[in-house]
Amino acid sequence: MFIFGGRCGSQRLGDFWVLDTDIWQWTELTSFGDLPSPRDFAAAAAIGNQKIVMYGGWDGKKWLSDVYVLDTISLEWTELSVTGSLPPPRCGHTATMVEKRLLVYGGRGGGGPIMGDLWALKGLIDGENEAPGWTQLKLPGQAPSARCGHTITSGGLYLLLFGGHGTGGWLSRYDIYYDDCIILDRVSAQWKKLPIKNEPPPARAYHSMTSIGSRHLLFGGFDGKTTFGDIWWLVPEGDPIAKRPAEDPSPVVREDKDLASTNNNDESTREEKQGVENAVSELRKRLEISSSLSRLGPQIIDELEDREFCELASTMMDGKSSGEKDSKKALRDRWKIVDPKAIHLKELGPLLRDYQRMIFHEVANKESDPQTIESELRRMEAHRYYHLKSASQLRMDDIPKLLEEYKKLTDD
Repeated sequence: MFIFGGRCGSQRLGDFWVLDTDIWQWTELTSFGDLPSPRDFAAAAAIGNQKIVMYGGWDGKKWLSDVYVLDTISLEWTELSVTGSLPPPRCGHTATMVEKRLLVYGGRGGGGPIMGDLWALKGLIDGENEAPGWTQLKLPGQAPSARCGHTITSGGLYLLLFGGHGTGGWLSRYDIYYDDCIILDRVSAQWKKLPIKNEPPPARAYHSMTSIGSRHLLFGGFDGKTTFGDIWWLVPEGDPIAKRPAEDPSPVVREDKDLASTNNNDESTREEKQGVENAVSELRKRLEISSSLSRLGPQIIDELEDREFCELASTMMDGKSSGEKDSKKALRDRWKIVDPKAIHLKELGPLLRDYQRMIFHEVANKESDPQTIESELRRMEAHRYYHLKSASQLRMDDIPKLLEEYKKLTDD
């Protein structure tokens, strides 16, 4: 993952960093060529698997309309020379690669107006022999209102726009934050408003939204007063997530008139509970998540059902003929002595789950009463990583401590 620029306080940044997601390590890079000036609120998109294109931004004094292409192998920047019509300079816009074109929508421009225009940039693909050039697109349908700080994610044959910030009023301008979903249908080449069946998230801008298959994951944002830290899914009808009933925070008080009514209601409750369990079970199957041994804290997955753990253990014998028990012992022996810097990203999930399994079984072996086991696990303090739900919650400086605790568990 590459990071360029941004803002710290009042200072615009022009530094360049990469996060290696195999070992979760940050490195500041020295790049070459036509170096972009420091800026914030620029927008960038990947071109295939090797290049990144960046457009626009704000350098603290002026709005920008330049285009830079980064080769992520050579770390060389190239400023793209574009002839013909140019979009007005802007920041807070979106940039999305669709096939061979970069689509830029909206943003805040020179003098402060918020825009609702759509532009396409060609000439980004090597070997296409196209001269770089901008074209303004004016598509039919229910186009979004002018905005900045919105997001656009790709959904295959469509692009999904959510949220953003605009202004309203004639004499006295005021801020507007949006919660609408607009589709850009790539087949019919027109804008469409996406009908939502339930209440949308609170209106916001400057959030993040990511496409994961047919789902879209929304996090955070700002509405002029509040900075959000909430997480929302936007899913198609029929998705297992959509089948989960919303929790009603207010209890329903009812008075049963007779035993038959009570029995009927109990049966209805059982059926409803079974329906919820079936929906969750179906979701687990689709996401390949195993059922847990405990409902407390993390999901304690049985060793035999922990596919990643078993596959990782099988690689420890280097092709030697050995039993499953020996291969798991070899993996655990590695974790007892490995240098934290030498541990691979793919090991963290199996390591954390094995650590949690040991703690769960240690408590369960000491206590036979289920309520006592639950109580012990709830107040687990000696093992600081027991309650983590996944390895993604681990920080780099947690790994040495986790390995230290793991070694103590295995020694005990």
